[in-house]
Amino acid sequence: MRIQNLFQKPLSRPINGVVKADQKDRETVYQELDEYVVTNELEKHFRAFFESYATPLSDPSIANRVGVWISGFFGSGKSHFLKALSYLLANIEAEDEAGNHRRAAEFFDEHKLHDPMIRADVTKAVQQPADVILFNIDSKASSNDGGNPILNVFLRVFNEYQGFSGDHPHIAHMERHLAQRGVLERFKTAFQEASGMVWEEERDGFQFYQDDIEQAISQALDLSPEAAHKWFEDSEETFSVSVENFCRWVKEYLDAKSPTQRIVFMVDEVGQFIGSNTRLMLTLQTLTENLGTICGGRAWIVVTSQADMDAVLGEMTAAKANDFSKIAGRFKTRLSLSSSNSDEVIRKRLLAKTPEASGELAQVFDAKGAVLRNQLTFDRSGPTLKNVDDVESFVANYPFVPYHFQLVQKVFEEIRKVGATGAHLAYGERSMLDAFQMAAKAVGNQEIGALVPMHSFYRAVEGFLDTAVKRTIDQASENVALDDFDVEILRTLFMIRYVDLVKGTLDNLVTLSITRIDDDRLAIRERLEGTLLRLEKESLVTRNGEEYLFLTNEERDITRKIKATEITSSDENKLLAEMIYKDRLRDRNKYRYPLNKTDYTIGRYLDGHTIDGRFQSQLRVEVVSPLDIDYVQSYSVQNGEAGCIHRSNENQGQVLIRLGDNKAFFDDLRTCLKTEKYIRLNAASGDSSVERILADRGRENQVRRKHLLVRLEDMLLDADVYALGQKLDINRSSLNTRLDDACQYLLENTYSKLGYLQVLNPDPMRELLAVMTADDVGQLGIELDGEEGNPQAVREVEQYIGLHGGEPVPLNPLLERFNNRPFGWPVEETLLILGRLYAVGRLTFHTAGPALPGKEAFELLNNSRRRSEVRLQKKRQTDDAVLRQVRNLTKDLFTKLGPSSETELYAFYIDQFSAWKKDLEAYRSKTEVGRFPGRAAIDSTLKEVERLLRIDDSFDFFKAVADQQEDLLDLEEEYRDLHEFFTKQLTTWKQLDQALTRFAPNRPALEKAPEAKAALAELDRIYASEAPYAMLQKVAGLIQTVDETNTQLLEQKREHAIGRIDQRIAKVSAEIVKSGIGTPELSNRLLRPLQMLKQEIETAASIAQIYMLQGDTANDREQESLDELHREQEAEAERQRIAREKADNGGKPDRDAKPAGEGGSPQGGGNGDTGTAPGEVREPAPSRVAAPKPVANVSVSQVLSRTHEGVYLESQQEVDAFLDALKRELDDAIQASKRIRLR
Repeated sequence: MRIQNLFQKPLSRPINGVVKADQKDRETVYQELDEYVVTNELEKHFRAFFESYATPLSDPSIANRVGVWISGFFGSGKSHFLKALSYLLANIEAEDEAGNHRRAAEFFDEHKLHDPMIRADVTKAVQQPADVILFNIDSKASSNDGGNPILNVFLRVFNEYQGFSGDHPHIAHMERHLAQRGVLERFKTAFQEASGMVWEEERDGFQFYQDDIEQAISQALDLSPEAAHKWFEDSEETFSVSVENFCRWVKEYLDAKSPTQRIVFMVDEVGQFIGSNTRLMLTLQTLTENLGTICGGRAWIVVTSQADMDAVLGEMTAAKANDFSKIAGRFKTRLSLSSSNSDEVIRKRLLAKTPEASGELAQVFDAKGAVLRNQLTFDRSGPTLKNVDDVESFVANYPFVPYHFQLVQKVFEEIRKVGATGAHLAYGERSMLDAFQMAAKAVGNQEIGALVPMHSFYRAVEGFLDTAVKRTIDQASENVALDDFDVEILRTLFMIRYVDLVKGTLDNLVTLSITRIDDDRLAIRERLEGTLLRLEKESLVTRNGEEYLFLTNEERDITRKIKATEITSSDENKLLAEMIYKDRLRDRNKYRYPLNKTDYTIGRYLDGHTIDGRFQSQLRVEVVSPLDIDYVQSYSVQNGEAGCIHRSNENQGQVLIRLGDNKAFFDDLRTCLKTEKYIRLNAASGDSSVERILADRGRENQVRRKHLLVRLEDMLLDADVYALGQKLDINRSSLNTRLDDACQYLLENTYSKLGYLQVLNPDPMRELLAVMTADDVGQLGIELDGEEGNPQAVREVEQYIGLHGGEPVPLNPLLERFNNRPFGWPVEETLLILGRLYAVGRLTFHTAGPALPGKEAFELLNNSRRRSEVRLQKKRQTDDAVLRQVRNLTKDLFTKLGPSSETELYAFYIDQFSAWKKDLEAYRSKTEVGRFPGRAAIDSTLKEVERLLRIDDSFDFFKAVADQQEDLLDLEEEYRDLHEFFTKQLTTWKQLDQALTRFAPNRPALEKAPEAKAALAELDRIYASEAPYAMLQKVAGLIQTVDETNTQLLEQKREHAIGRIDQRIAKVSAEIVKSGIGTPELSNRLLRPLQMLKQEIETAASIAQIYMLQGDTANDREQESLDELHREQEAEAERQRIAREKADNGGKPDRDAKPAGEGGSPQGGGNGDTGTAPGEVREPAPSRVAAPKPVANVSVSQVLSRTHEGVYLESQQEVDAFLDALKRELDDAIQASKRIRLR
């Protein structure tokens, strides 16, 4: 059975593949309604639309429902769906070829719309009167619509629908006014009578009929000619349109019909018309909202738009895309048609099979289904395309396969997007349905088993291709060097050029070229290889890796120029090196050896050229490639391995990687270089088409480079690797692993002494710090001869230092030596070895002066920038005889024998002297705050100890000790005496100090006793001695001797003093009795100060103090007691006098009475009341107290000073004069009735 006989409807029948809004002829309308396929997806959209459209006008929400937005990709059936809705809402009548009439709603029976609810909504909708205005907005737009294109288009179609002028809105507005007045027909008749023309035919040329128009207006409106002239003139000048005016005119139109009348504006491709114009977006939004509000839900707007606006307009900015999305969001009902919708339509309208055909196709699939699925496979360079799943899929799609629907639709979209066609494709091009019909007709005469190859779809797009593209393919058809199959492949490559679903690889082209189910893929492949070579030779296609790309004539010219671009071998070498080392090996220039965690620098080479300049490396890796002029003769696989083995031994041994000779790879490498250079030199050509092609070439070149990198990685994984004359069998899992394995082999076999470092420290610098700053080297347990000390490495370092004959060795050259071959030791490990040698005393660190202390040396070693300042020097060894001498000396100096080794003995001395220093500093601090002996000895001893401690070289140290042995023994004696004193004799010294302080006040008296005087003299001598240590044992006995004498003296003086105090107490007691006012209380108060004085004398330790207490102190207290007694006596006498006067005056005191001592008689005594209460009779005192005489204090010294100027009385005459003066003063006091007290 032939393919054309498989289908229910004739394959060659005319099908209106592209639905156009203004195509309304009888045959088109009937076919569009009859063959309209309602898919499952469309049925959902019908339901959504009519549910919204059926909203009652009384519903408040209907004003927000009047906007419907239909979106979809190219070929998804948007325009056909819109037109079907227009037919249904207007419920038009369609007529077939036989003259039969059917309403639109009758076509949408249960066979098209399976859901009875939807059919009910459709029936309800068509019962309501509606005016439907369907138009393509792009075709209705005019070049004169400058101000507000969308509003002007809506006004134009609205005016045309009413029969008014479409191109001249002010004329349409005049017609609208005349119609509302009911005189439009009268106007038309008057115009025809005046001009002889029909109004509808001539209104667009209204300027030529102005007089006739004004006359007709005058007749229709009963105006004067002048008024009609003015009215017509003003109508054009004053006319303006706004969204609000337009909506009001629509409302007036609807109101004039009926309260339920609706009008539906159905606008095709509005999204393409608006594009990225924000102002047009806003106008559409405002128009939709105002129509809904002003017309109360009776005016609807239904629009279609591309789902992928980028495919129509190019790349939209994020802001524009967001604005466009917002406009679409204003439409309450949004219907989105998918590409699968068009697939189903094509299958139902075009590919529906007869029962017989379905059965025969099923048998074919049963027999060859497995073969077919294997034939129709693509490589993995793109997304997975749909294949034939089962017999139903095969029957429904035959002679196509499911991926054709995906691919052809994508071809349509991408050809539009990249500009291979005109700017707008909404009108007049081939549709998906057209494309599949044409492709099916091309194989219609063939028998079952034929398949549609991809090139069959070319005719569907050929008619709307740009001239440059079409000319390229047409010229290829006329090229005698190419056959028909070559041209078919060229057409296929053109169609998939910009499609990302499938790449133009050889395997994919085989699949796309299959024409029968049982075609031989290998034969097609071989034929294709020849075809592609010819097409590439003719510059009709270009190869980018495995992918072949179609070229237009302009692209061919540029491709030829790219091929002719000259590049140098150094350019090739540079690019390949960059791709190998920087891209594939991620710019690695170091290898970390896992055993010691150390980085070794890698010198990177390609064909003998370094990419790292003159950098000195520790490991050398070289790639040899076919770019090397000696590759074919020396290194190619055909010449064996001798050349590579020899070269891997050069440069003291290196890793050599031999790349395979892949001609296609290196051709692509050169093409990449040429393309990059050509684009760089011609980027600013000024020709937009050339710049676009160059931009495409640039993008292709980026892809080419990516492909090169992928292929290069495979080549490097497959490459042979050599090192040190051996071919290595190493891991091929990853490039970095291969490089690591090769570097490890090279490292371990060229760095022969790397193994000397048997034990590696996890943190060598931290260990170095501990070693060089340790207070006790012995505690570190440094053992350089054991395994952990890396003895072989230590010997190598010591031998190198020893070669300099005791001269200073610069640090950096030493580190470099042991970091390079044949050692390869990490710098930190070498530093640690040096630090350990320093710690055990075998070397010293220097800058410009003496040996550095450990901490200071570490700071320099830890700073890589300052290591150049450091010098090493092998330490001098002390002679064995000197070592024995200083060791034996330790018994005398420290009472114990020191270690035998030089280092340990030096550490022992340092420890002991450090302890001395610590003790001496403590003793010195005590002498600074107190009176202690030995300060000079402390200072001198400490100075000498510090001098020895500053010698940090053991050789110099022991030399100094040996030379000063006798001095050191003296020093030890000084230290021992000081140590004994401050640890054991300090208490005795303090007792001596306290005793001398205690005896000092009584010293004159003590010295009168011979024994005490001798003891004090000895104590003074001990106390004043600079080294009293041996004499301190006598201190206790001497103190006791003086103490005994002192105690006797004090007892004698106390006894005498107390006797004198008792005399004074007796005198005061006698005066108390004599006064007549004595009471126990008064006696106790007056005598207590003298009694207390006796207690003070008992405790006084100083003879002088006792003398002072018994003399001046006792005299003062005696006088104070007598003065107090005198005051008490006066007070009692005054009291008694007042009491007597009261008694004599009847209880009233004599105000003129004089107090006792002033002529009145003394009364009473004490400090009690001086009167009695009224009516109280005071008992007379038992004894009358006389007022005491005043006291005259006569100072003997003052009398002496008045009579004599000198200190001493030296003659009888001076004595007589003094006595006479004293007698006169005493006589005067007696004559004045006073008592005399001598002072």
